[in-house]
Amino acid sequence: MILVTGKNGQLGSDVISQLHSRNIDCLGIDVCELDITDSQAVRTFIEKIKPRCVIHCAAYTAVDKAEDEPELCMSVNADGTRYIAQACRDIGAEMIYISTDYVFSGDGNTPYEVDDPKDPLSMYGKSKLDGELVMTECLLNCYIVRTSWVFGLNGNNFVKTMLNLANSRDEISVVCDQIGSPTYTPDLAKLLCNIALSGKYGVYHATNEGFCSWAEFAEEIMRERGSSCKINHIPTSQYPTKATRPHNSRLSKLSLVSAGFERLPSWNDALKRFLSAPEANP
Repeated sequence: MILVTGKNGQLGSDVISQLHSRNIDCLGIDVCELDITDSQAVRTFIEKIKPRCVIHCAAYTAVDKAEDEPELCMSVNADGTRYIAQACRDIGAEMIYISTDYVFSGDGNTPYEVDDPKDPLSMYGKSKLDGELVMTECLLNCYIVRTSWVFGLNGNNFVKTMLNLANSRDEISVVCDQIGSPTYTPDLAKLLCNIALSGKYGVYHATNEGFCSWAEFAEEIMRERGSSCKINHIPTSQYPTKATRPHNSRLSKLSLVSAGFERLPSWNDALKRFLSAPEANP
């Protein structure tokens, strides 16, 4: 049986759907079923259901709010991950930890390899890096999968925000000097399930193929939707946020391909599929 944390989130809900489509026995949980920051509750729960693998999608992801709530962010992303990893170790279970491009500083303009130096710029990035370190401390049989710019049908994301703004504005200003890869959660979920069944432990980068800026992403959203809303390209300096974002979020897929996994489809293709779904029409 595979246990999926964060079942109500964008990624967790799609992982569960993917497992169900393969007739794989699974259980999804969220905070209402288990508080992952309660070490004893985690241990008791995992010892009771004895999963063979945990796909850990639950996380504190409010990047800017994390600067004001560092303890809570660390408690969920680092401590919560530790408690799950320790419980998995004790029953001999595998674990997949979902990490982020935010563990890197965002310098340069070439894709980051999995073992490049880490230097997170934000509390969120630091907490996710701490979660990675917990994984390698506690488990031999584990996978770390870094992704970026996630969007899906369940929950809020950049695509939905742009579509909603376009309904009430003639133009939107979007940063043009942060470069990365949008990632569609159904595509990522499929890969995570393949990884969970593989036994090929290690660190991977997983995003949809291709790179763009947030402004270019927004322009493609408008083009695909047939919207006349204009996207103004602005530098990050003109859109200050509480948390510092990496300018370079490009992630290399070398480790993924070397292990025999297929790359995800292009982000443009993923966006088209997202927008074709009735749920994506605000």
